[in-house]
Amino acid sequence: MAKKITIEPVTRVEGHGKVTIHLDDSGNVSQSRLHIVEFRGFERFVQGRPYWEAPVLVQRLCGICPVSHHLAAAKALDVIVGAGTGDGLTPTGDKMRRLMHHGQMFQSHALHFFHLVSPDLLFGADGDPAIRNVIGVALQHKDLAVQGVMMRKFGQEIILATAGKKIHGTGAIPGGINKNLSVQERDSFLKGADPMNIDKMIDWAQGAVDFFKDYHAKNADMIDNFAVFPSSHLSLVRKDGALDLYHGVLRAVDADGKKILNDVDYQDYLKYIGEEVRSWSYMKFPYLKSLGKKDGWYTVGPLARLNTADFIPTPLAQKEFEIYKAYTKGKPNHMSMHMHWARLIELLHSAEVIKELLNDPDLQKNDLVKKGKKRNEGVGLIEAPRGTLFHHYRINDDDQIVMANLIVSTTNNNEPMNRAVDFVAKKVFTGKPEITEGMMNRVEMAIRAYDPCLSCATHALGRMPLEVSLYGAKDELLDCKRK
Repeated sequence: MAKKITIEPVTRVEGHGKVTIHLDDSGNVSQSRLHIVEFRGFERFVQGRPYWEAPVLVQRLCGICPVSHHLAAAKALDVIVGAGTGDGLTPTGDKMRRLMHHGQMFQSHALHFFHLVSPDLLFGADGDPAIRNVIGVALQHKDLAVQGVMMRKFGQEIILATAGKKIHGTGAIPGGINKNLSVQERDSFLKGADPMNIDKMIDWAQGAVDFFKDYHAKNADMIDNFAVFPSSHLSLVRKDGALDLYHGVLRAVDADGKKILNDVDYQDYLKYIGEEVRSWSYMKFPYLKSLGKKDGWYTVGPLARLNTADFIPTPLAQKEFEIYKAYTKGKPNHMSMHMHWARLIELLHSAEVIKELLNDPDLQKNDLVKKGKKRNEGVGLIEAPRGTLFHHYRINDDDQIVMANLIVSTTNNNEPMNRAVDFVAKKVFTGKPEITEGMMNRVEMAIRAYDPCLSCATHALGRMPLEVSLYGAKDELLDCKRK
């Protein structure tokens, strides 16, 4: 008898969603889907508002990644006020924004790994859910828990110093920044008492990379064979091919590493990227127009960034990048659980960049804003912790926003997340006479690898009871269980 299994909500992610797994008459998984049921609507909320309000307003999308939206919007408005398309800001404006961004990357990556992912690694997919959480980590692995908390705190303090607030700041404005970094603020990050200084953060970031490599060495079969499927990959890269999380050109490679988008100007993204609507999800499905809706989907985020970049321009992260790339003999990496490895290499990279920027005297200068000839349209792109983030605005002669389009990281990852869910569901649910919490958690692990921020990505108001429902061939309810 055919059945439908519903997992709702997906846990240890930012936002609400559910998974439905459809079984055929033989008990085999025929189809699995990730459904997103939340409200966004910011493309409409900002219409009619003065354009300079956008960098503050759009942060209300999310309390987890507000800095990414803040900066992406500001970059789009840089174009509108005539400050260039990413290369035209003053040195102080550019570097203060970069410091803010890497503070965000650092705290977000630390939060995801130590608080959301580590429970699955430390206690196993079948571990008792009562301890397979951040509280269990704090009780049984105190050092790791403390590191995660303090690393996130350090990143948040960087955001406070650059954006004015830890959440929903106001530091970035069209054409630049509204404050510099004082000597006192700089020294507090460079010379603060342990562990609140950048050298300790670099040590801990390196330790996190080493922790994952050690775990991988002992659990390679699980890590390497969990949700593996070929994909194209898309991200920003610096013009010389280096990893650059703040600004660059748009590059995409196919599953074999061949360039599909060859370092194009992201102001022209609509030439290359389309968005498909499907009836069963409130998230859109982006695709590369050159490959079409069926084959044009792609992955973004840490895995994609390390697949598209040629090198990392900081020494410690570059060393780890070389080890990482050697594991797949230089070919693109399609192993979903390796996203955690890539994410930790980026964590280390952000720590190194923060130190470089803190030692740059430009951060204490007073030339903060640049403007030029105003335009009525601009696109801002940034590599958010979860992947490539697009902000696109058009204004009228009264300086009001008349059009806004956002393609967030999780939306870009919609199709690969669905494929990851389907891959794992077919392995763990096929032929099984009963559903276990561990089976459901494995599906959630596939989603968590992408670090989705579902509240940013979606368009509908929803509910989040956690339940598993079984439906017969005629869609009749056979059983329903709540966690």
